Amino acid sequence: MRIYAAYDDGLRVVDPATGAVETRLSGQRVECLSVAHGEVREDADGATDPPRVLAGTFGAGLFRSVDGGSRFACVTASTLGPDGSGPDAVTAVATSPHDPDVVWIGTEPSRAYRSVDGGETAERVDGLTDLPSAAEWSFPPRPDTHHVRWIEPCPADPERWLVGIEAGALAVTADGGERWTDRPPGSRRDTHAMATHPDAPDRVYAAAGDGFAESGDRGDSWRVRDAGLDHGYVWGLAVDPGDPDTALISAAESATAAHRRGEAYLYRYRRDEGFDRLDERGFPTGEGTYRAVLASGRAPGEIWALSNRGLFVTRDAGDSFEQVPADLPDRAARALSVA
Repeated sequence: MRIYAAYDDGLRVVDPATGAVETRLSGQRVECLSVAHGEVREDADGATDPPRVLAGTFGAGLFRSVDGGSRFACVTASTLGPDGSGPDAVTAVATSPHDPDVVWIGTEPSRAYRSVDGGETAERVDGLTDLPSAAEWSFPPRPDTHHVRWIEPCPADPERWLVGIEAGALAVTADGGERWTDRPPGSRRDTHAMATHPDAPDRVYAAAGDGFAESGDRGDSWRVRDAGLDHGYVWGLAVDPGDPDTALISAAESATAAHRRGEAYLYRYRRDEGFDRLDERGFPTGEGTYRAVLASGRAPGEIWALSNRGLFVTRDAGDSFEQVPADLPDRAARALSVA
């Protein structure tokens, strides 16, 4: 197993068994990650191919590793951005669960691209910036721009994708980008992360600056869920691999508390119970803690959490956490993936 942690100065590849850390893409601001698990080879030894890692950077484009993160090469450089001039930033990337060669890429300014060769090349997905809400999109720290913050594939439909714009809209396509639904009823305006589970393919969770929401119809409509949630600025999100009804989120009272002042918390969401704040479970929260990024593991109950206080894992869906003794930066990470 490897853990991939994206920071503003590079990518850290962590061996959780030993705590060893290797830095890749040094000096690059890594914004987003997508990891496709290696396939089992149909040969005599039945070995598994290494995972493919995609890392989007702010200003240098998309990088790909086909050997689990040992080496990276820049890809799609000639096909992203206006007239192939390259994007200002790659801010979101997602791999289809139906076909690992299908990759969607989001950028700043807000554009979406689709690759059918594992990220080697990409073509623009039209229509997104023609949505009625596009004139209202704006990212507060850089108000003259905006970006695709998250892309989520549907586990039951290879043509359905959900795209979160920071900030201003959630957009859904049911036909691979030919047509779009702008701001489905109840959807959030500032989506930071979304999550699905193959055992509940119609359900989508969304963590947003304006709350936590859930869809039961693949993103066509949404309901806010906030029972027990004392902090409305939600950032990180991961679903229990063994239970689609259970998810963990990171949250704070505001963007300032989450990113600048450092006062963030961790919650567990259960659909039949609402939210439960996970204080004193082994994961640091409260004063001095920036918002965590989260990633589902590979076993029931296993969820990884990373903040400026370190890398932690729960194997019981949040009842308890243990820290990985890895030498990681003491600042907020941008993204987290597990393979």
